[in-house]
Amino acid sequence: MWPDGAGAGALLASGLAGGVVTAVVGGASLITFPALLAAGLPPVIANASNTVALAPGNLVAALADRERMPACDRSLLSLVAIAMLGSVAGALLLLLTPERAFTALVPVLIGSATALFAGADRVRRRLAARPGPRAMPAGTRLLLFAPIAVYGGFFGAGMSVMLLAVLSAGFYGDLRTANVVKNLLSGLTSVLAVAVFATQGVVAWTPALVMMAGAFAGGFAGGRLARVVPARWLRGAVIAVGAVLTVVYARRYWIGA
Repeated sequence: MWPDGAGAGALLASGLAGGVVTAVVGGASLITFPALLAAGLPPVIANASNTVALAPGNLVAALADRERMPACDRSLLSLVAIAMLGSVAGALLLLLTPERAFTALVPVLIGSATALFAGADRVRRRLAARPGPRAMPAGTRLLLFAPIAVYGGFFGAGMSVMLLAVLSAGFYGDLRTANVVKNLLSGLTSVLAVAVFATQGVVAWTPALVMMAGAFAGGFAGGRLARVVPARWLRGAVIAVGAVLTVVYARRYWIGA
C-alpha cells in the first residue's frame, strides 16, 4: 500500500536529507530511522526497512575507493567472514527480540548512535595521528570486531565509527585503507541483514523504496553541497536532531506521554 501524498513526501524528504548528510558527514540513520517511526511503522519493521533504504549507499561507498583496498589475505578474509556471520546473527537477534523490548531500546539506540556520531570527528583525528596499528594477537582483534558486526545487523547506526576505530587500532595503519575496508564491511553487513529481513517478511517495501529514492538523490546533491556547506554545520544539525529525538522517544516509549 502506497503512503498518501504527504507521507510519501515526508519519506522522500527524509531520504534526501539522509543522503545529503551521508555524503558530507555520515549519520543518515539518525534521520531516516525516526522518519520511518513517525510514518507509523512498528520499531522492528522501521529498523529493517531503514536498513533496506540505506543499503545501496553503503555498497556505493564500498566501491568508491577500490585502489586502496588491501590485499585479499587471511586477515581481510577473516574480517569479511565475521562481518557476514555477525550481520546475520544480529538480524536474527532483532527478529527474536520482542517488539516491546526493542521499542524500549529505541531511545538508547538513537542516543548511543548520536553520541558516537558526535565523537566521530575526534576519533578520526586521533586515528590519523597514529603511526600505525598496535600489535595485538589476531584472535583479540577479531574478538573486538565480532560484536560490532552483530550490532551492524541488529541496528547499525554508529557502526562506522566503531569499525573505523577497531580497524585503525588493530589492523591497518593507513587511515584511508581502514576507511575503505570499513565501507566494504558496512556494505556486506547491510546486504546480508537485508536478505534476512526480506526472507522473513519484516520489510515495509513501499516506504523503504520511497526513502531509498530520496537517499540516492541526496547522495548526489550532498557531493555538491560538500563543496560549499561547512561539514560542521551539518554535523551540528544531525547531533541536535539526534539529541532531540532521543528525548522525544524516551518520553514516548518510557513515560508514555
